[in-house]
Amino acid sequence: MAAKLSTDEITAGLNDLPGWTLENEKIRREFKFANFVEAFGFMTSAAIEAEKMNHHPEWFNVYSKVVVELTTHDAGGITELDFELAKKMNSLL
Repeated sequence: MAAKLSTDEITAGLNDLPGWTLENEKIRREFKFANFVEAFGFMTSAAIEAEKMNHHPEWFNVYSKVVVELTTHDAGGITELDFELAKKMNSLL
C-alpha cells in the first residue's frame, strides 16, 4: 500500500503540478473543454490510465467541465499514486 504523504510533501508535489490545488484533504483540478464530446473523451482516456494503475478518481462531469479529486482511500489521504494519476491526466491535455 502507498504511504500517506505529509503536508510538506503534498505542498512540494503541487508546485510541480499545474492546475491542481489542495482542497478537503484531496488534490483537485477543474478541467474545461470546448464541449461535452471533448470532456467525455478526456474522461475515457483518463479512465484507461486509472485502470492500468488500479487507482480511480472521484470525478464529476457536466457538459464541458470535469472536476477531479484524488486521494488514496486505503492510505487515508494523499499518496504518490494521486500525484502520478494527476500528472497522467495533465499529459492528456
